[in-house]
Amino acid sequence: MFKDIRRLLNETAVYGLSTVAGRFLNLLLLPLYTHALSPADYGVAAILFSYLAFLNVVYGCGMDFALMRYWRERGDAASPEVFSTAFFPLGSLAVAFSALVYLGAGPLAPLLGHASIGASLWRLASVILALDALALLPFASLRMRHRPALFAAVKILNIALNLALSYVFLLRWGWGVAGVFWAALATSAATVALLTPVIVAQCRPVFDAAVFKKLLRFGLPLVPAGLASAVVNVADRPILAAYTNDATVGLYQANYRLGVVMMLLVGMFDMAFKPFFIEQEAKEGSRQILARVLTYFVVLGGAGFLAISLLSGWVVRLRVFGGKPLIHPDYWPGLGIVPIVALGYLFYGVYINMIAPATLAHKSERVAYATAVGAATNVLFLLILIPRWGIVGAAWATPLAYLAMAGSLYGWGRSLYPVPYEYGRLLHAAAALAVVWALSRVLGLDASGARAGLRLWLVLLFPALLAVTGFLKDDERRALKKWAFIASAS
Repeated sequence: MFKDIRRLLNETAVYGLSTVAGRFLNLLLLPLYTHALSPADYGVAAILFSYLAFLNVVYGCGMDFALMRYWRERGDAASPEVFSTAFFPLGSLAVAFSALVYLGAGPLAPLLGHASIGASLWRLASVILALDALALLPFASLRMRHRPALFAAVKILNIALNLALSYVFLLRWGWGVAGVFWAALATSAATVALLTPVIVAQCRPVFDAAVFKKLLRFGLPLVPAGLASAVVNVADRPILAAYTNDATVGLYQANYRLGVVMMLLVGMFDMAFKPFFIEQEAKEGSRQILARVLTYFVVLGGAGFLAISLLSGWVVRLRVFGGKPLIHPDYWPGLGIVPIVALGYLFYGVYINMIAPATLAHKSERVAYATAVGAATNVLFLLILIPRWGIVGAAWATPLAYLAMAGSLYGWGRSLYPVPYEYGRLLHAAAALAVVWALSRVLGLDASGARAGLRLWLVLLFPALLAVTGFLKDDERRALKKWAFIASAS
């Protein structure tokens, strides 16, 4: 068991390297935005990016996953004919639709969404959508042709360029919210340019109508699930805007992204866990391994939740930009939502664990159903909680949505593919986490960031509390002693 668990940890680090590097670079945009944009301008950018998240799903038509699935069935991941059959219709439709939005942005802008998003921003957004659609299938081709280095390099260069251009356009030239989208447009154009050799190598002047129909049958059913996922991830911004104002959305967006640091940890786990549990299907004791993985995830994820929740208030006040704080003080009043968002992504990690039973039972459609449950839960609580609690209510919709997704998959999984989860140990870990969190409240460690040393000691108290209360099993103690000996010897 421990050999498999350790391999999962190693693969989490390997697969997550490029993802973490990219997301870390993307996270660096947050300090830049908070110092260059007012909360109101940042709110406008957040709302428009939320709309783009929905439109990206529609533009893609699920064609990237359809292409990979069709190639996998054929056993041919380098068929130019299949790539061309998918690429030309998708690219043509994306360019045509974006051209309509671009040309009609003036009269259509008031009808396309939030009043603060003018025609000029929608024109920029329309070009970004078309460029991102053109890059979709080349990225899928790289994945299927096992070229992860090039895939990761383009992704990281994309984000690094966006960061550099955002610095120039916002801080140096003072373009405001328009600079955010000019940087995004230039970055998307550079990405398509970098992928042009892939496109040229794969494209042929052919179109196979029969293949295209199969691709649509694979891809279009994924669109509703993609839209439901977008609802869970970004519907809070436009709904919050409807009840409040742009500045409130900007305050919410900045602090929400601080909580998304937890997503870096969960994302690393996700990339390694899916191939891991598929390989476990035929192995003896696979269900016990899945149960143990959930236990370990809750422990490690709980430690990450505490670190982000207790230390974020201190981190944002660090003086790094010529004596300026990391995050502009105008955004500090929203720091109270960071623990709530981090808790949401801890529940998201539990949901990822729950995907395994449904997949191994060959009932992967239940994952789409669970996403729909999460979307409905998210919207319901946004509508109920925002009028009462504002950004705090909007933040609570995230953990409630992911908890509903995890709970629905768990319920289906019990009948489809029962896994003997270690319920007693899970409650043990949750109790230790609750004790540490309650102690932080008693000590008055709020979002102010004061007493950083004490906050760090509380983070370390969590694993110590587990150790002294008998959480570890004998085989785990022996394994830890063995790993500690190997580490000290090396």
